[in-house]
Amino acid sequence: MNECSPAEAAAGLAEQRLVVLDIREAEEIALATVPGALCIPMSEIPDRLATLPRDQPLAVLCHHGVRSAHVVHFLERAGLSGVLNITGGIDRWSTDVDGTIPRY
Repeated sequence: MNECSPAEAAAGLAEQRLVVLDIREAEEIALATVPGALCIPMSEIPDRLATLPRDQPLAVLCHHGVRSAHVVHFLERAGLSGVLNITGGIDRWSTDVDGTIPRY
């Protein structure tokens, strides 16, 4: 599985080189959000597969990186390429990239 750090994902998002796909639940997103991320709960990914962007790599985000790893594997099996798992999830994003994002 391909992975990237939160800092790499943040740089790619800022430069519009990738899409951050936040697969956390709405309650989690209400607590801590990455501005500019595409938010689709993990449970909705199979039904919304056709709506995912195909013109840029996806970097998948969850709380710590476990759920996002499962989604990366699902997306790869579904034929998407260039899908990355953001290691450490939003928790690491909060410590390494943007300290204003609350940890929970």
